[in-house]
Amino acid sequence: MTPQVQSAAMAPPMRRGLAALLGAFALVSAMASVTLAAGETSAWVQGFNNKARLLSGGSANGKPDTLYVGLEISMLPDWKTYWRQPGDAGGVPPEFDWSGSKNLAAARVLFPAPHRLVDKSGTTIGYKDSVIFPVEITAKSPAEPVHLKLAVSYGVCKDICIPAEATFEMTVPADVKISDEISAAHALVPRSLPNSLTDPKLSRWTIDRSGTKPLITLEVDDPAPGATDAFVEAPDGLYLPLPVRVSTAAGRSIFSVDLTQGADEAALKHKTLTVTLVGAKGQSETTIRIE
Repeated sequence: MTPQVQSAAMAPPMRRGLAALLGAFALVSAMASVTLAAGETSAWVQGFNNKARLLSGGSANGKPDTLYVGLEISMLPDWKTYWRQPGDAGGVPPEFDWSGSKNLAAARVLFPAPHRLVDKSGTTIGYKDSVIFPVEITAKSPAEPVHLKLAVSYGVCKDICIPAEATFEMTVPADVKISDEISAAHALVPRSLPNSLTDPKLSRWTIDRSGTKPLITLEVDDPAPGATDAFVEAPDGLYLPLPVRVSTAAGRSIFSVDLTQGADEAALKHKTLTVTLVGAKGQSETTIRIE
């Protein structure tokens, strides 16, 4: 499970400029403030071709006795929103502001397994139709309720990118009941310990600097290898191009990341990269270190 990443990996300069230009034309946003009793679901906050709401509850797939909320974003057909790293074409990942909350020690945003989305704007990483982001809530005083104040911003896109904003207030009691919706979303979050029967697993990786094209190669074992996809993130806002599938055979998929496609290879040295693997039946996440 992966904590919230507040800034997306940087796209190449031309694509960053395109994302900024699209955002400049997108002036519609949704804002609302809703105060809820514990265990309830907020009313939908209506935006441009999207709506958002906040859910409270526990998670059957989470840590015992841990509180959760979930931000749900629902969109019209053919509209999308972004993962924490928006992909080669750029985009607006969600950002969460919990300032003003009471009895809150930490809020850890979890990201369900994303999808590679290809359209005329390019290739992005995110979700279509709807998504719920589970949030793991840690209280300063576990026996007391947590009063949350959330201001969230995110982007929804079809032909242009529309920024959206919403604010919520919610009180979550220490004994909040399990939420089926949050449990289902939590089950889609990549696991750091893969299940061998369902989840893809990084079995081997290499970096080859011997040729004119320095490459990172990922070898992925998956119960359903033809449906596997891979995403690699660098820290500190460093850009990495999307992995390309090289081959699939005998339960193994091989992906490569061409570091000549906009990446700063020198800056990646001694950095830890996050590898997210998404399969037909499961998902996993691990890290690799570039030396």
